[in-house]
Amino acid sequence: MARLKVAVLFGGASSEHDISLKSATHIIKNIPREKYDVICVGITKKGRWLYYPGDVSEIISGQWERNPDCVSAVLSPDPLHKGFLIMDNGRATIRKVDVVFPVLHGKNGEDGTVQGLLELAKIPYVGCGLLASAACMDKAMAHTILEYYGIHMAKWEQIFQRDFRHMEEKCEAIAKKLGYPLFIKPANAGSSIGVSRAENKQELIDGVKQAFIHDDKVIIEECIVGRELETAVFGYHSPFASTVGEISASNTFYDYNAKYVQEDSKLTIPAELPEEKIQEIQEIAVKAYMAIGCCGLSRVDFFLKESGEVILNEINTMPGFTSISMYPKLMEHLGMSPSYLVDKMIEQAAATERTC
Repeated sequence: MARLKVAVLFGGASSEHDISLKSATHIIKNIPREKYDVICVGITKKGRWLYYPGDVSEIISGQWERNPDCVSAVLSPDPLHKGFLIMDNGRATIRKVDVVFPVLHGKNGEDGTVQGLLELAKIPYVGCGLLASAACMDKAMAHTILEYYGIHMAKWEQIFQRDFRHMEEKCEAIAKKLGYPLFIKPANAGSSIGVSRAENKQELIDGVKQAFIHDDKVIIEECIVGRELETAVFGYHSPFASTVGEISASNTFYDYNAKYVQEDSKLTIPAELPEEKIQEIQEIAVKAYMAIGCCGLSRVDFFLKESGEVILNEINTMPGFTSISMYPKLMEHLGMSPSYLVDKMIEQAAATERTC
């Protein structure tokens, strides 16, 4: 039986470029080579696409970009090509692929842009489709959709870049409505990049300015005091949720450094919870996953208040996939080793008629 050709996309013109390099390295190392031929295509921070034929070990450091054998690669939107145009010495050759694994986090990768291009090319790919990717990336849109389906989330407001001249008045009105402390987040960013906590007016204004560096829309949420919990959801037409994991962040909240730099954030799997509470969180996770149209995989993040109320925080459609990331660890607890999990993700993506 011929091996499937899998293209792994990594990097990206995103503030989460470096996280993608870590995730992609872990995924590529766990692709069963007896079953798949792997083609690596990296995207630089400036958005240049390069076919990378070098060693996987050079991806995580960024050294891959300087490999002399890198050549330009273009994902053709023409479905007749079913792959990449590799540009070398002024000539273009077609590298056909059977499935694409877009290991891209944040803007220009996890937000529906690359998914849309793959839809045009009619190439199967791992993960959520265009609409679900875009909706989950935009925190304001995710709030709107999930709250419509009766899923409890933090109270929130939004500020647009066009409101900048009146930002002080807007911030005052929002603080009066939601109360301090508050969390400020770019509407379209992941891995807690650009996220800050405000205890007063000045910190709120500074936090909004910082968030505007990453997006032209910012959401401000009430502070939820509670345990930070996560579950991994997997599947297309019959998705299921893993057990629940708990995070004890090394920082004030589970920010970028706590997720990917400082390894002293504690992950507890399974979380110390009654079985009925774990089942409740799993049910909410799958309900949210299906309501917003996710498929393939997503990590669903929650807060558990002291009262027992479950608050959904966000859905990550291409969660971190490093050796210390919660998603693969949760799935490993189910008995799915990293190589088995990656295999099943690719296998399902290649075989499933996409309706999501």
